Amino acid sequence: MAITPEVMRETIKAVVVVQATPFNRDGSLDLDGLKANTRFLVERCAGKRMVLVPTGSTGEAYALSDAERLKVIETVIDCAAGKLPVIAGTSKAGTDGTIELSRAAQSAGADGVQVILPYYHVPSEDGLVRHYLRLADALRIGVVIYNNTAVSKLWMPPHLMARCAEHPNIIGDKENTGEVTLYKAMRDAIDPAKMTVLCGLGDLQFAYTAALGCPGFISITANFAPELSLDLLEAADACDFVRVRDLMAKIGPLY
Repeated sequence: MAITPEVMRETIKAVVVVQATPFNRDGSLDLDGLKANTRFLVERCAGKRMVLVPTGSTGEAYALSDAERLKVIETVIDCAAGKLPVIAGTSKAGTDGTIELSRAAQSAGADGVQVILPYYHVPSEDGLVRHYLRLADALRIGVVIYNNTAVSKLWMPPHLMARCAEHPNIIGDKENTGEVTLYKAMRDAIDPAKMTVLCGLGDLQFAYTAALGCPGFISITANFAPELSLDLLEAADACDFVRVRDLMAKIGPLY
């Protein structure tokens, strides 16, 4: 049974691991490797504040067919076995394709979906909001907006994000701005009871947004060093910024 959007809004105040997708030398999916990687995270982090995200950017979703993406999502959900929540990356350039893949992920047991801004053709402000509202209307699980200007050619500003946050199924913003001041503007514009605004740029950027009360972050390094990321989240929650600085010194070389 998938976690409700309301509960997931709180659950994503966590280390959100964007999982890598392993491949065989012939370019086919290495599902055994994926299972091993997922079990590694489950064994070390079950019961802790961690969420898994297969088929995001780090999972090379752009290099996978829809059938391969769904297979990766299903494999991670099966391996997680309810011990860690799973948010599936289901971004497509168009709305209908995004809805179709998101519904398939929902049927597979995903607890939510992560969807980047429509890319290739840049929509109007109204069209951008409608893209997410249509998606949210079509699902029973939570939607995390992936606000990444680097790969979508646009950035959803705070006034539009606030409109999306009014939908009960739109639970989060994976905020990928590199400007801490813009992150603050987004946090200031959003009612935290309606949407969780995460730091989307990883452990090091989180260390800067933590002082603004950032409740969670996306991590690549947690694929292989989850304890470091979890320690960083715990230190920030405790406002122990001496410890945050020390952890940054350990995590920095990994980048």
